[in-house]
Amino acid sequence: MSVPLRKGNYYYYERTLEGEEYVRDCRRLAFDDGAPLSVYHTMPTAPPEHVILDENAKAKQHTYYSVHAFKVSPNNKLVAYAQDTKGDEIYTIHIIDAQSLQPVEKPLVGVTCNVEWAGNGALLYTTLDQILRPDKVWLHNLGTEQSSDSCLYHEEDEKFGLDLYISESEKFLFVASGSKTTMFVFYLDTSKPEEGLKVLTPRTEGGLPEIVVYRLPAIGLPLENLSGGRKVDFVDPVYDVHPVESQFFSNVLRFSYSSLRTPPSVYDYDMDSGECVLKKTDTVLGGFDSSNYLAERKWVTASDGTDIPLSVVYRKDLVKLDGSDPLLLYGYGSYEICIDPAFKASRLSLLDRGFIFVIAHIRGGGELENKYCSKEKLCIHGRSAGGLLIGGVLNMRPDLFKAAVLGVPFVDVVTTMLDPTIPLTTAEWEEWGDPREKEFYFYMKSYSPVDNVKAQNYPHILVTAGLHDPRVMYSEPAKFVAKLRELKTDDNTLLFKCEFGAGHFAKSGRFEKLQDDALTFTFLLKILNMIPAHETA
Repeated sequence: MSVPLRKGNYYYYERTLEGEEYVRDCRRLAFDDGAPLSVYHTMPTAPPEHVILDENAKAKQHTYYSVHAFKVSPNNKLVAYAQDTKGDEIYTIHIIDAQSLQPVEKPLVGVTCNVEWAGNGALLYTTLDQILRPDKVWLHNLGTEQSSDSCLYHEEDEKFGLDLYISESEKFLFVASGSKTTMFVFYLDTSKPEEGLKVLTPRTEGGLPEIVVYRLPAIGLPLENLSGGRKVDFVDPVYDVHPVESQFFSNVLRFSYSSLRTPPSVYDYDMDSGECVLKKTDTVLGGFDSSNYLAERKWVTASDGTDIPLSVVYRKDLVKLDGSDPLLLYGYGSYEICIDPAFKASRLSLLDRGFIFVIAHIRGGGELENKYCSKEKLCIHGRSAGGLLIGGVLNMRPDLFKAAVLGVPFVDVVTTMLDPTIPLTTAEWEEWGDPREKEFYFYMKSYSPVDNVKAQNYPHILVTAGLHDPRVMYSEPAKFVAKLRELKTDDNTLLFKCEFGAGHFAKSGRFEKLQDDALTFTFLLKILNMIPAHETA
């Protein structure tokens, strides 16, 4: 059960039952005396649990099922949720009565999962163009046909896409239009949706030099730059922390914390007293004890002199740190996305077999300096644009690695970026470069994995793809594998798996996702001859 969040007279939370792939979205009526939901089980007259959406029941009709939005109306009477039944990230929004669970009107089809309530009688949502770029934001009034919805804004610049946000007070909605270097924002007064969008921040070319937090005392007033602030201290040297939805006007900040050795934990931090209260820590089965593991921050120097931070975790009683331990190095370095050193329960399967796990932020290299591993046991892993990283280093220095796993990898860079009809291409020209220009074409050609496969020995390789993937078309990894099979001069294992019932993020069920991890781990263990006789691959 997730930590409940109070909204009006209800507590909302998710519940996961043993053996079920998906969650149940639930609520309970709150007591007027403000008693917390955590004591309800001790009260004989506790309000009953009301299941609003059982995702398990819905998923039975589909091979793939994902709910990526669950939005309750301000008056708690209605719920809008967005579901994807293919993995192609094209959603259908269903609007139901929160009590009777009956649909209140026809679903909104062919939309994104970005949806917010504009008061109790209307919704804002976004749609995609032919290359799956969120380019339009719409106002839908309940009780009307989707065909009559009004388009509030159309972003015609192919380098920009739209995002949708709501203020914690639910009085304002924000529509952000952004490219890789520029963003500008509109706002909508939810009490006057008929007035449409108004400019909050003007369009200014180029990005901010640093992350800045602004406070807006009232709509229409200038933004106030906030400097300074208070810090909450944490135990682990490397960790992941982010705010969780909290209550407007509350002095309590709710946040989630985890590290490479600490399961996800939810805290309430009193910003007046400084008191921090643990509300819940995710249960990890199998006798897990975080004190058995050590998480570290290490630094290595790249060939150009740049210091590269590494997040490291291993089991203290199994790792020798003499260069003989197996190591899985994970890397990703695109879109300013950080691979945060967060906890992952399935990773314990490797750690408890003596693996060291390392995240390179954001470039790898030099990890041998601390004798964590040798190239005979060094394994590398990257997904999506991280798969581009892995494909690139395999071509450059295949001798450094024993095994490599490329998940849904972006490996046919030049061909893809030359085609503006492929999803994500036009919005990525600012990130990767536009290969229609000579300078960028030859630079991208110099590292594109597909274009640099050559007759040489490669390590053992596992490549995966998703048939319905809108971000990296399955043809890219398939083409990469075909070229490797044609040119590589070794007899090492080369496997290609295309998941027919999913997209970019693999299967949707929680146990199905474990199967994907099991495939990756078993591949690595088999290559390293670490599967005991009583275990099967």
